[in-house]
Amino acid sequence: MPLGLGRRKKAPPLVENEEAEPSRGGLGVGEPGPLGGGGAGGPQMGLPPPPPALRPRLVFHTQLAHGSPTGRIEGFTNVKELYGKIAEAFRLPAAEVMFCTLNTHKVDMDKLLGGQIGLEDFIFAHVKGQRKEVEVFKSEDALGLTITDNGAGYAFIKRIKEGSVIDHMQLISVGDMIEAINGQSLLGCRHYEVARLLKELPRGRTFTLKLTEPRKAFDMISQRSGRPGSGPQLGTGRGTLRLRSRGPATVEDLPSAFEEKAIEKVDDLLESYMGIRDTELAATMVELGKDKRNPDELAEALDERLGDFAFPDEFVFDVWGAIGDAKVGRY
Repeated sequence: MPLGLGRRKKAPPLVENEEAEPSRGGLGVGEPGPLGGGGAGGPQMGLPPPPPALRPRLVFHTQLAHGSPTGRIEGFTNVKELYGKIAEAFRLPAAEVMFCTLNTHKVDMDKLLGGQIGLEDFIFAHVKGQRKEVEVFKSEDALGLTITDNGAGYAFIKRIKEGSVIDHMQLISVGDMIEAINGQSLLGCRHYEVARLLKELPRGRTFTLKLTEPRKAFDMISQRSGRPGSGPQLGTGRGTLRLRSRGPATVEDLPSAFEEKAIEKVDDLLESYMGIRDTELAATMVELGKDKRNPDELAEALDERLGDFAFPDEFVFDVWGAIGDAKVGRY
């Protein structure tokens, strides 16, 4: 069947019900799940959380990014459970945890916790800080924002393009959670839904963003860009804990050199086409595509597993090409 013919895609809802559906197991897609997950699975219910006896008994060390004693957490299977364990360790409401970084307390998007955690990684939890409301005049079609989400219903800014509309607004920073646009709550939205709403805002008009920034330590007060920090580099082992929304977490090896490069290229395509970056979603797409014989088979696999995204055909062709280039070493 030619690519694009007979592909049935449904438009995703603007906001999904957090109580009715399980979240995914990481930023982007490890095993795709509905809310906050970069992918898909449709309205069906996932499997219940595995019993404690099936969960890896791995112990991780954690601190609050703005400063705290060191806590120990274990026995979690997905990101929401991880946030719950962190909240329990520091006696916080789980909803206060915005996102986590690995081995640095800085708002470093290159160290953002996704669906995999190195067995020796140190987890820093970023919690809600100051709230702010900003009016933005959309003078260009592209605002220069790249959006990601935390796996539990919060979408936030992962990148600000240099020289863009948003780059000229000092009150908006990498790491800011987008709570609302023009008074419309986005809590529970997935990253691509927020990116779509921002893209659809009319040019030549002003809109209002309600944001929450992560609470900052003293040495982070002047930080805006979220460029790589200099935190402790503890994750040196090859093993990783793979978080899943359905079924128990598993210990796996790190991706191969081919997979790492393919994931990077597909993540770049996600940003170019959709205004999102999501390494776990990219990893799932590479996993789905690496054994496919042609782009039509890849398109069918993406529709079956990630149909809510409604990927355009030209994007699927580019993903196929990116995976093929990585296979033969064309980096």
